[in-house]
Amino acid sequence: MAITITMGIQKGGCGKSTTSGILSYLLKEDGYRVLSIDMDSQGNLTELLSEQPSNEFIGKSVLEGIQQNDIKHYIVRISENLDLLPANNFLATLPRWIYTGKTYTGETIQFSGNPSLILDNVLDQVRDDYDFIIIDTPPSLSEQTTNALCASEYVVVLFESSNWCYSAIPNFIDSVNSANEFGKRETKVLGILRTLNDVRRNDAKAFNEMIEEDYPNEIFQTVITRKAPVGRLSLFGFNENAELKQALDQYRNFYKELIQRVKN
Repeated sequence: MAITITMGIQKGGCGKSTTSGILSYLLKEDGYRVLSIDMDSQGNLTELLSEQPSNEFIGKSVLEGIQQNDIKHYIVRISENLDLLPANNFLATLPRWIYTGKTYTGETIQFSGNPSLILDNVLDQVRDDYDFIIIDTPPSLSEQTTNALCASEYVVVLFESSNWCYSAIPNFIDSVNSANEFGKRETKVLGILRTLNDVRRNDAKAFNEMIEEDYPNEIFQTVITRKAPVGRLSLFGFNENAELKQALDQYRNFYKELIQRVKN
């Protein structure tokens, strides 16, 4: 049965989609069967992995899979060992559908049950088909995020070294604890990953040290710094990208730490 890991923090610009895509790539390169799920209506993970505009998946996304209770039909093959449940802007209508039954097409599909366990329940259809399921989340504590957390055994918290992200950490960890209490997966924080670190800024260094002091047992030792090849990954993708090795180098240490924690 797949191990499910969510990438999250209720703040934008912290590297969730990039980290989700790179982790998915490294796992599949290591021979694991991986399903990546985009639960962010911006569709950035979808575009990173598929190298297509997210609007190409209108009517063929994770939203329809959830509403039709049939996600197998909406899984997209990216490469050997890597599949994707894509997203697009219409995923933002998920809460309206949950509480009114109205889809973005005007169709009525009534839902009954726990609104936080919809994704968890439909993933039971495919958990045995994969070794890992990686979920990208939006920069908010939304129904999409709640469903991702409740569907996961582990959560990687993304920390971009700034005051606003620092203040977001406690609330997000509270959300993880709530998923542990009300979900079925014994959801827990696997670790806090420091991302997009600007080595030129003293305040960034200070925030990295503060978060390590506050959460000494959770913090990953790897610190992801801002590098141009990583920033251009969304442009060049994983195929025929001359900068790919440079983009992935520092993430490989994070990957090793993550695998070790999962095994332990």
